[in-house]
Amino acid sequence: MHRPDPKSLVSFFSRALTSFQSSSDAFRVLCTLPHANDGESPAPRRPAGPVSNLVVLDSSFNPPTRAHASMARAALKVDAEAKEGTRRLVLLLSVNNADKAPKPASFPVRLGMMDAMGRQLLEATGTAGVEIDVAVTTLPYFHDKARAMAQAGVYGTPPTTTFLAGFDTLERILDGKYYGGAEGMQRARGPFFAGGARLRVTARGGGGTGAQRAWAAREAGEWAARVEVVEAGAEEDGVSSSRVREVVRQGGGGVREMVGEEVEAWIEREGLYRG
Repeated sequence: MHRPDPKSLVSFFSRALTSFQSSSDAFRVLCTLPHANDGESPAPRRPAGPVSNLVVLDSSFNPPTRAHASMARAALKVDAEAKEGTRRLVLLLSVNNADKAPKPASFPVRLGMMDAMGRQLLEATGTAGVEIDVAVTTLPYFHDKARAMAQAGVYGTPPTTTFLAGFDTLERILDGKYYGGAEGMQRARGPFFAGGARLRVTARGGGGTGAQRAWAAREAGEWAARVEVVEAGAEEDGVSSSRVREVVRQGGGGVREMVGEEVEAWIEREGLYRG
């Protein structure tokens, strides 16, 4: 599989991000994996046919980890076993986030690490025939992102869209304070779920998955069937972006086991998370 030069890739993402941020677009695909042959610049590709299952991994990717990859791989495997149609994965970076400032890794570098993780996913078993979009959005909330993606028209008739999230994110999604209260939350999540979106949520480790499922069902109300809480896989246990940053900052080992070889190379090459 073609591996773009890292410096060229950062330059590409810097230009693409500047173009996006100077536009009125709320969502844009910057490139599609696998990349074309050597000598060709990364570019987005529209799906060759209808996409019936769209999996969206939305994160700050600071950095991408094996936990991110495990969540995506598990969701794609479920779609493959269901034989419900063409699968496509979107790695989505919010360049305006409601809670997090853009530090310590710059957005172009994060996009480069997302590209690296995406290529690792494509090389893994169980992802045959899958294409991966590296995309950005200016919107902080899931319901707004889902609407912007549908309006962009990239994927044709709005498919079933599965957003992947951790349990902490689910708590924020179902917290009325982000919507101006319970009434605003209902106005937001009603169209989100009614439009075909669903949430696949990885439970917190350490047990208690049943209690987390019960909480999610209660808080999601009439849309409980659209929220699935699954147990964390072995690769997700104890792995998080904040943990990676902490290990790098302290000069500890085991980073490759948490992020994979290519993302580790990005961290070392860019001198990330050391200060």
